[in-house]
Formats: sequence, C-alpha cells, structure tokens
Amino acid sequence: MSRGVGRAGAGQGAAAALQLLVTLSFLPSVVEAQVTGVLDDCLCDVDSIDNFNTFKIFPKIKKLQERDYFRYYKVNLKRPCPFWAEDGHCSIKDCHVEPCPESKIPVGIKAGSSNKYLKVANNTKELEDCEQASKLGAINSTLSNQSREAFIDWARYDDSQDHFCELDDERSPAAQYVDLLLNPERYTGYKGPSAWRVWNSIYEENCFKPRSVYRPLNPLAPSRGESFYTWLEGLCLEKRVFYKLISGLHASINLHLCANYLLEETWGKPTWGPNMKEFKRRFDPVETKGEGPRRLKNLYFLYLIELRALSKVAPYFERSIVDLYTGNVKEDADTKTLLLNIFQDTKSFPMHFDEKSMFAGDKKGAKSLKEEFRLHFKNISRIMDCVGCDKCRLWGKLQTQGLGTALKILFSEKEIQKLPENSPSKGFQLTRQEIVALLNAFGRVSVWEDEEVLEMDGGDGCTRVSVH
Repeated sequence: MSRGVGRAGAGQGAAAALQLLVTLSFLPSVVEAQVTGVLDDCLCDVDSIDNFNTFKIFPKIKKLQERDYFRYYKVNLKRPCPFWAEDGHCSIKDCHVEPCPESKIPVGIKAGSSNKYLKVANNTKELEDCEQASKLGAINSTLSNQSREAFIDWARYDDSQDHFCELDDERSPAAQYVDLLLNPERYTGYKGPSAWRVWNSIYEENCFKPRSVYRPLNPLAPSRGESFYTWLEGLCLEKRVFYKLISGLHASINLHLCANYLLEETWGKPTWGPNMKEFKRRFDPVETKGEGPRRLKNLYFLYLIELRALSKVAPYFERSIVDLYTGNVKEDADTKTLLLNIFQDTKSFPMHFDEKSMFAGDKKGAKSLKEEFRLHFKNISRIMDCVGCDKCRLWGKLQTQGLGTALKILFSEKEIQKLPENSPSKGFQLTRQEIVALLNAFGRVSVWEDEEVLEMDGGDGCTRVSVH
C-alpha cells in the first residue's frame, strides 16, 4: 500500500525509485483524509503501515516477485464452477491468460518431484523411494536434500484439515504454469451479472450475514431496520475479522483494476492506465455514501493480517532443510536470502495484529467457531472457480489462496514452533503453490501501482519484461 512517495518523504532515493508509477498519487485528498487514524479491532494506525511498507517492505517484495521461484504459478483455470451452471467464459481477448510452455519453466520447478532430488538419489533404491513418494503426492518443491525416510514420512502426512482453501491438483492435465509478470492483474472488461453473482454469493452466503441485513449501497434495503454496521459491530471478533478480510480483498482487487484499466483500444492495440472515474465510483466518500473509505481501511486490515502471517512463518523457512529450488543454485540462494530478509523486516513491525485474541474463549465453542470460519473461507476459494474471465479467475484464486495460507499460518503457531530442523514436519507443511500465492498476494496489497511494460523480449508468454 505504497500510496505515493511524497507523503512519506520523496528524498528516500532507492525506495522511491522502485515504486514505478504509483497509482494512488491520483487518490483524491478528500478520500485520503478519511483513510487515516487507528484501525478498528487492532492498535495500529494507517500512517505507520504506510511508512513501514514504503521503506521496509515494498522494495524487497517487488524484487522477490520477479524471481523465478515466485513468478511462475501453477493453476487450473478449467475447473468447473461447483455452485451454478456457468455463463460461459469471457470472450474478451484481454481476459485470456497466456500459459507458459513447459520448455520455459525452470527445470527445478517443472520437474517431477523425484527429479528435483536426483542429486541425493545416488542409487536405484533411493530413486525408487522418491518415485513412490511422488506417486503419493508427497514431495513439496520447497524442500531439497531430504533422506528417503523423510520423503515417505511426508507422504503419510495429510494436512487437509488445516487448509483454508480448496487447492488445485497440480498433477491434473488441466493445470498449467502461468508467468505472473506477463499476465498482470488489470481490468479486462469483465463485468455484469456474472461478476456480480460471484461477489454477491461471497458476501451473502459466506460472511455470516443474515438475509434480513442488507449490505451498504444495496438499493433493495428498506429505509428502516437494523443497519449493516450496527449488525457488524454486534458480531464476535472472529466474524468481524472475516468480513473485513473479504472486504479488504475485494478493495485490493478493485484498486488494481482501477489502476490498470483498459482505457481504449486503437487498431487492436490496447491502452492501459489509471481510471479516475472508476476509482471514484468505487471509493469516493460522496459517491459511495461513506462506504469507500471503509473499504480502504479494510485493505489496511488485510495487509496487517498477511504481514503478521509472514512474521510467524519465518521459522519454517529459516531451517537449512528448506531450499526454494529452481535448479539455479546461485539464484536459489539469493532468493532465500532475500526472503529471509523480508521476514526479518516483518518481525520488526511494532504494532502487529494479535491473532491470539481470536478463538480464545470456551475451548469447545472456539474450536467449532474456528472450523466454521475455515469452511466459510474454503467455500469462497471454491467460488473463485465460478469467475468467467480467466485473468480475473487467476488473480482471484491466487489472492484468495494467499490469504487462506496466511490464515493457516496464524492458526498453526504450535505446529510451527515444533518444526524439526532437518526433516519435514508432519504437523505443518506448505506446498510451493501456497508459498507462491502467499508472497504474491502480499505483494498485491503492499503496492497500489500502475505498472507500465515498456519492453518485451520475444512473445512466447514467458520471456523477461522490462518494467519502468
């Protein structure tokens, strides 16, 4: 949420230079004036987050997203919607996602699980054990140099009860690698009943809201009756947090669509850029009757939750056993060093959200509420397979999975504390898919920017880009 360098001090060279074209430099002062102060349900203020993010987090997270390990995301965009008959996929060409040819994926990422560990599989027996573990869907691409016993141990581990998201089966023929740098999140023209249905289902059926309470700006809301925010403030902390996270996620997506909007198309060449009119429609306090600033504050709340998760998961990655493996030894080492550096920064933030305040009551009731919380969020991750635009579906799935991974981390503290140094843990694991989603989702909320791609090398969907 880098909102413009000027506000935090334009003389801060490197951090400022890395901000590219910052979208919210066009944030109207009347909106910015209302997005300030202390956030509800925590002790953190907006200005502290802005300054911390601008000078500590954003420059590094930007670099991390450009590393091979984090730029390639495997996703199944062909899973059918599990809740209603699909309207058909968007026919707008900008909705299309360009998958990566296998030949362009780093060998350490695309290789079968056993191949990633051939350097330690010195004999046929070890190789057979690795292959057996692979068949069981066990090998996580973030780990290397494991013994065969660790492979088999991991194969027996099933953490589905800890997942807050419906994960894609990466072994499915329909799952493809996507280069996130060449398929940026932006407004493609996808709108109307199909898009409305997705968000309506999320809010109306999964945010613990009774039908009798109408969301803000709903034209069908009666003039009298319980107001939405009276109802929300009467909820327990856990359900308020849930709503704010979904609202913050929605705000983040909308901000990036406003920032990277299809302004016009001349002779088949699209022009992308900030759309002030669309931004005001979604966030201006007058046009949204005060709702816009609330949405933006919820985005800050989302940032705090994901920041906290990164600080808590650091011990998982600090172990020598964890290697962000792509096959390029030097780049892999540099990537891990950069990631650990980011974790150190997240630990230094002085006003973290206290997740221990959640699910802290009666043990039986707290356990039941946590499971309800988890299943509601998992349902939202399944709704993302109902998005009709492939590019919107890609970024919706990634950001939902990233937040789901953050929640999984926050509520696995005991398991993370018990992690063995030199072998996988049966109590807590992260797949490469979860890791890539977590850091890229955090990257989306850490910067509101308009990226202008000035130069591309080649046209195969996977080449390097120069972003200025």
